[in-house]
Amino acid sequence: MNPNEILNESASVIPRISYFPVSFFSVIMGLSGFTLAWKGAGDLFFHNSVIWLSLAYVTSVGMAVISIIYAIKIWRYPGAVLEEIRHPVRINFFPAFSISLLLLSVVWQQKMMVASTLWGTGTALQIALTLYVMSSWIHHTHYRLSHANPSWFIPVVGNIIVPITGSQLGYTELSWFCFSVGIVFWIILMTIIMYRLFFHEPLPARMTPMLFILLAPPSVGFISYISMVSDLDIFARIIYYMALFLGLLLALNIFKFLKIPFFISSWAYSFPLAALTIATMKMANMTSYLFLQVLSTVLLCLLTVLLSWLVIRTIKAVFAAELCRPE
Repeated sequence: MNPNEILNESASVIPRISYFPVSFFSVIMGLSGFTLAWKGAGDLFFHNSVIWLSLAYVTSVGMAVISIIYAIKIWRYPGAVLEEIRHPVRINFFPAFSISLLLLSVVWQQKMMVASTLWGTGTALQIALTLYVMSSWIHHTHYRLSHANPSWFIPVVGNIIVPITGSQLGYTELSWFCFSVGIVFWIILMTIIMYRLFFHEPLPARMTPMLFILLAPPSVGFISYISMVSDLDIFARIIYYMALFLGLLLALNIFKFLKIPFFISSWAYSFPLAALTIATMKMANMTSYLFLQVLSTVLLCLLTVLLSWLVIRTIKAVFAAELCRPE
């Protein structure tokens, strides 16, 4: 290859960064959830830290790589970033960055300094992004009911994750503040999204995997609530069994999901399923029910298969130049 060909190839590759979607941080959410699920498996079934520690380092490196790429996009192509911010769907994925930081704070919870830094940065960004996105919802005029989809949970309901590490660090009132915001708006947004799903056209194929996001709020809500109260009370049972019901509902439609081709939005399957897996492990540990222990094992196996497929398919898509292209 001569120098001119190299320059031409570079010129064709570099602009692809301008199409690098902020939704790529959902990959880190999925990997973090997978890591925490295996960490929970070590606590529940066997004591082996090698697997989850390896996953923790892989996830952390992935977070660094994706953050650097998106930082380059901000620096080189600020117009493309503004376009994402103004987009009625993509704007909801900006808090995926702060949620990734919060999840990594849970992953590294045993390293107090690291966890505290990640949690503090993630919490501040999550609250700021929640206020920004909600202001956008209220004041902008370009939203239609057709824009409503499960990704709307990310900016607001993502606050539910804050107490998992925050309660361990001693930030009790801030944890309850974020939990309250997340759980109340989960109910409000659930109503809006269910109305859209019941009475309007189905989600496009590219957005259909986002239906799994419905699992995340009650699953994470259960984990977060238990971390604050340390007791399996009525409310904890309600939100866990709501998560389990939604899991059954999605499982009944599994063949419809299997027909959908791979998109980067397919990573929406990962974190919600991981959250349900972790919640089931905690429920099994607190109740000692054999059914829940078996279900925990089944969910962990399914999650492992799913993550393996997502990673392989994403790598193939990267080498085939299927990602970071104009839609």
